[in-house]
Amino acid sequence: MTRSSAAPASFEAALAELEEIVATMEGGQLPLTDSLAAYKRGAVLLQFCQTALKDAEQQVEVLEKGMLKAFDTPVRDGVVADEP
Repeated sequence: MTRSSAAPASFEAALAELEEIVATMEGGQLPLTDSLAAYKRGAVLLQFCQTALKDAEQQVEVLEKGMLKAFDTPVRDGVVADEP
């Protein structure tokens, strides 16, 4: 198991490390002190992932506000037209 206290390089790296920690802890073979250290590292990684996801969600919202507009579908004689 990776026992780094450094910040993850990316969301994907943090998620991979978190998955590794969970798998190791679920195995039940860690001594108590290692389990506590793994739990603490997992909490840091979880916070990193949540923050990264929230940041991405906010960026999507900003993009949607700037790009999404009402879509008017032209209708001719009660049928949706292919072109206006």
